[in-house]
Amino acid sequence: MRLSSPDPKRPSLTTVELIAMVGGLMALNALSIDIILPAMGEVGAALGAPGNDRQLIITAYMLGFGAAQLAFGPLADSLGRRRVLRGALGAYLAATALCIGAPDMGLMVAARFLQGVAAAATRVVAVAVVRDLVAGRRMAEIMSFAMTVFMIAPILAPGLGQLILFVAPWQAIFAALFVLGAALMLWMALRLPETLRVEHRIALSWASAGRNYALAVRHRVTLGYMMAAALIFGALFAFIATSEQVMAELYGLGAWFPVAFGAVALGLAGANIINARIVRRLGMRRISHVALAAFTIINLVHLLIALTGQPPFWLYYALLASGLMLFAMIGANFSALVMEPAGERAGTVAALYGAVTSISGAVLGTLIGRLYDGTVVPLLLGFVVMGAGALALVAWTERGKMFGAGDAMGDS
Repeated sequence: MRLSSPDPKRPSLTTVELIAMVGGLMALNALSIDIILPAMGEVGAALGAPGNDRQLIITAYMLGFGAAQLAFGPLADSLGRRRVLRGALGAYLAATALCIGAPDMGLMVAARFLQGVAAAATRVVAVAVVRDLVAGRRMAEIMSFAMTVFMIAPILAPGLGQLILFVAPWQAIFAALFVLGAALMLWMALRLPETLRVEHRIALSWASAGRNYALAVRHRVTLGYMMAAALIFGALFAFIATSEQVMAELYGLGAWFPVAFGAVALGLAGANIINARIVRRLGMRRISHVALAAFTIINLVHLLIALTGQPPFWLYYALLASGLMLFAMIGANFSALVMEPAGERAGTVAALYGAVTSISGAVLGTLIGRLYDGTVVPLLLGFVVMGAGALALVAWTERGKMFGAGDAMGDS
């Protein structure tokens, strides 16, 4: 199926290539986070950041990634999707070069923050392009397939990082990101159409940006699902930030850590495929509400087990993977529900959603991660609190009409 675009130079795009492009843009962000995980201990030791301080390599990136989306949203709605993306990818390459040459932890954290700032445009533009071309359950379907492509990155990234470490120092990991960023920049320049129509462009000013952000948060569905997603992303980021310490060190996986991490990501990718297959029939609300309730219950059971003593790895891993697989069915549908009312403000809403979920997720994930005490209890407690809070927010958003009862409100 071909999707028409207003770009006279690139008037159409196949659904398959759109999915690949959106997945590729999102995957660059995932690679930037996950490829460095096997080297966290080595980078921390080399740059003078032992223990939990090494988590700043992840946190700094996520804070930059989240905050910058607030600026890239209005820019994408004013200047167009292609122009913003082209400039941001160039900045990403420059920031990645700084990471390669960072001599201490302070400069590494600053470079990672700048890398996250530049990468922020990839998410804003990716979501806005999809919203420009499709809507409703079709958008949720495409986002699910794109998320599947996106999830291939964390499956492969830690293993790729580990392979690089076998033959080269940790700086080579950032060199690989530089090459991948350059390839993605070339692909977008050649094939991505400008999907924002000229008549839909919004004049760039702080006042207009503020008004558009205010209009976005006044919509109950946008606000409610955005805040619920922020809590769930907090749980996900806590897992990412502590995964190397828990699996590689606490459970002693060592060099097998990338395999275990990648298998979790593979489960998320499979769940995204299932979601894409069933979302048109069951609807975004029903799937995401059931998945969120199940996520909370599974982690509550896991927490109760952990309070009696450290679970054996097979049990910890099985329950962890089961809970995180449900995240896939929450994330894609929450994203589509947030974006559904956006209309011509798709760039601004995508930016607000990305900023809130990334910043809140990074802060909450860091708070949970800093509580790591050599057991899995703080992580699991964080999962339960985040899940329960998200359920309460969804119930408020839907005025108590849960598990598909609110589909008439716009899930079409």
